[in-house]
Amino acid sequence: MTTTLTPLLLERSGGACELCRATDAVAPFAVAPRPDCVAACATCRGQLAGALDPRHWFCLQETAWSEHPPVQVVSWRVLGRLGEAWAQDLQAQLYLDDDTLAWAREGGETEAAPNLKVVDSNGAALADGDSVTLIKDLDVKGAGFVAKRGTLVKGIRLTNDPALVEGKVNKTAIYLRTEFLKKA
Repeated sequence: MTTTLTPLLLERSGGACELCRATDAVAPFAVAPRPDCVAACATCRGQLAGALDPRHWFCLQETAWSEHPPVQVVSWRVLGRLGEAWAQDLQAQLYLDDDTLAWAREGGETEAAPNLKVVDSNGAALADGDSVTLIKDLDVKGAGFVAKRGTLVKGIRLTNDPALVEGKVNKTAIYLRTEFLKKA
């Protein structure tokens, strides 16, 4: 991978980081597993490879809406890794077409770690594909409905945060806190 921006990447980014808009030390950052890149500053590249500082990533509230799939993919992955409520809300609001969402998930950054134990409110282990029941009415932010107690959510997906799982309620994909779930 080159350390300088290609003409196409330079034109698309305007010479600034496509994630935080910083202009210093901007270089390509590969968006695995596809052969595409985003222009990223040294701070973003360092955090993408290691621990994330949630305060730095508030910038995604603007840049996550980019029209460019590589930027959308990196934004979606970072939001999923942060584990902050604002990040989960923003990730749930993003619309990625099917191909871009598949690419975002291919990176593996949103998959639960193999040794990560995800449990429901009663301590029962949860796995991808399990069904759960809501034990409390939940106000779904941004969707305008309340998920009622007793609602069955089929085919949940684990996230990188053991306190959250992804599922569909009223045909809307949402993140659910495991403390409000019971394995069905």
